[in-house]
Amino acid sequence: MTEIIQQSRHAHRLQGDDLTLRYDQRMISQGLSIVVPDGSFTVIVGPNACGKSTLLRALSRLLKPTHGSVILDGRSIHSLSGKDVARRLGLLPQSAIAPDGITVADLVARGRYPHQSFLQQWSSADEEAVASAMAATSVTELAGRQVDELSGGQRQRVWVSMVLAQETPILLLDEPTTFLDIAHQIELLDLLSDLNGQGRTIVAVLHDLNHACRYASHLVAMKDGAIVASGKPGDIVNAALVEIVFRLPCIVVPDPETKTPMIIPRSRRSNFGLCK
Repeated sequence: MTEIIQQSRHAHRLQGDDLTLRYDQRMISQGLSIVVPDGSFTVIVGPNACGKSTLLRALSRLLKPTHGSVILDGRSIHSLSGKDVARRLGLLPQSAIAPDGITVADLVARGRYPHQSFLQQWSSADEEAVASAMAATSVTELAGRQVDELSGGQRQRVWVSMVLAQETPILLLDEPTTFLDIAHQIELLDLLSDLNGQGRTIVAVLHDLNHACRYASHLVAMKDGAIVASGKPGDIVNAALVEIVFRLPCIVVPDPETKTPMIIPRSRRSNFGLCK
């Protein structure tokens, strides 16, 4: 019976159980549990400083919970080696810093590190993975440029390319659309959606709630270090939830393109006669 319960609890590849997350003495979350559905495009949303990035750091093994555990493939993520985790899970952190003077091609190639060993050095498969990742993020023409010469948007696409080159079944991305103009935001989210359609599990922190509703198959709404609601966007997103989480009076209507929830903030300056 116990064995069956254990299998049921760890039926998904990635989850967090009863997590307490701290930075030194500052409590961020307590008693936090999350299940990332396999094959989902999971998006975490919430106001600034609500614990979204902290949760992502815990799920990626960068932050060790003071209580509870993150489970990856049925085992505590902290019982696995760093290289083993890196073969299963790729992470794009919020503020990635490139080594001085490194070129775009060399940075993207670092995504292949988990696949290298003394016996297996650089291979044609590595070359193909890097070329494919750079093409997918439209940075091929930047290959010879130094990363620190690029614009913020270009650098962000290069970092995404490096994570894609890692070729992991699970991708965690913390605000991946930062610095990108609207066209590149949609291009990146479409790319992530395509990767999800090919079987990869995507977990992303996004600030734009409308983008989250449009692309997520599973939405997690956080406030004050806790999960307020989770599920399909169409099942959980309404004006009441947005006001509770973001303190934003709004109406929610179907997106004319996708029929997913679309949030329209109420105007403070005039009454347009809109109602919930």
